[in-house]
Amino acid sequence: MSQTIAAISTPQAAGGIGIVRLSGDDAIAIADRLFRPTGPTPLRGLGGYRAAHGRVAFQGEDLDECVALVFRAPKSYTGENVVELSCHGGLFVLQQVLRAVLASGAVPAGPGEFTKRAFLNGKLDLTEAEAVMGIISAQGEQGAKAALTALDGALSKKMNALCQSLVALSAQLAAWVDYPDDEIEELENGELLQTLQSVEGELSALLRRFDAGSAVTQGVQTAILGKPNVGKSALMNLLSGFGRSIVTSIAGTTRDVVEQTVRLGDLVLHLADTAGIRATDDVVEQIGVDRARQAGDRAGLVFAVFDLSRPLDEADEAILRLCEGKRAVGVLNKSDLPRQADAAALKARLPVCVELCALSGDGLDALEQAAERLLGTAELDPAAAMLTTERQKQNAEQALFAVRRTIEDLHSGMTLDAVNVSIDDAIDALLALTGEKVSDAVVDEVFSRFCVGK
Repeated sequence: MSQTIAAISTPQAAGGIGIVRLSGDDAIAIADRLFRPTGPTPLRGLGGYRAAHGRVAFQGEDLDECVALVFRAPKSYTGENVVELSCHGGLFVLQQVLRAVLASGAVPAGPGEFTKRAFLNGKLDLTEAEAVMGIISAQGEQGAKAALTALDGALSKKMNALCQSLVALSAQLAAWVDYPDDEIEELENGELLQTLQSVEGELSALLRRFDAGSAVTQGVQTAILGKPNVGKSALMNLLSGFGRSIVTSIAGTTRDVVEQTVRLGDLVLHLADTAGIRATDDVVEQIGVDRARQAGDRAGLVFAVFDLSRPLDEADEAILRLCEGKRAVGVLNKSDLPRQADAAALKARLPVCVELCALSGDGLDALEQAAERLLGTAELDPAAAMLTTERQKQNAEQALFAVRRTIEDLHSGMTLDAVNVSIDDAIDALLALTGEKVSDAVVDEVFSRFCVGK
């Protein structure tokens, strides 16, 4: 018998409507103690997918007018009995209704506990559950479409198909090894290799698309780097749409990392405007320079800003060295001023460069296109299966490693029973990805990142 949980499932702010959700064996009975229907039928008399109008009352006092929706197990989001009390969206009213529900026998829901119960009751697998938060947190069209594709099971179907291919191999190998005297046809190495190489190719393709998928669904850590007074803070303000960073003509104005999440086209960027990188004897400024370098090391995307109106110097060279091996867009700023910098030299050193005036916004479209090309989101198909979380990526990498080890074992002449051990490792990693074989600690970690009420 499951304990009945309850939470406010709408944002913690005033709105036109607010929902208090209950789920568990006693959800309908608890709601019945509080809900006074306008009509003759109490909630316990309603079938699933039915609604009733009435009022919520507690200890003889009306709290609010309400529409109660009843969902009966197993045909509900969680697979349990569920009641949603749709009230007016005042935060005080919703808190009063929730307190009444808790006083009547429910317990507070933990983060993501409704979706966790849906997973535990077989309504969703783990990739589909993660897609729920992807839909909630989506800040762009591609991210929303990709999350909906995952919720529809695109990644699950892909993983299940790969897993079934490996399970069929493992079963045939195990049967041939365990029953050598029976008339069981031995798998030829060519047939084994063909299946394993097909699985290897599918997993490799998914992992290659990970950065692009993560960029549209979860955003990408982006550092703005450059020497002092090249226009880093002006770029931050342009992308933020307001004066997030202080802009002055005084070198060293920005001394710490200023962070802001912004949208650039359909990309979500977790921006860090950093201190100008230069040699300095100022202890406080040096701390800011060190933090700037650290932000650049952590970033999945770098906007390296250079001043077209000044000749390039050793400080610019230091920025170019920091960008080596990174996804870096050279932002050639102050394009509206007479030029002294060698733009051709910058374009030869960086993967892509755009000319921009951060004060007017001229060149912003080119910056968007450059970032999309570097991250691979320009060619991303949001309707295709993709990996979107670090957990999924790690499991896919483990499966790929095991498949490649199996191929190496075959080439080196290992016995088939030894080969089968590696195949089983790959199967375990794929089952962990979809949640069919995963520890309680991993499940708890996934749902701890959800909002309460979902």
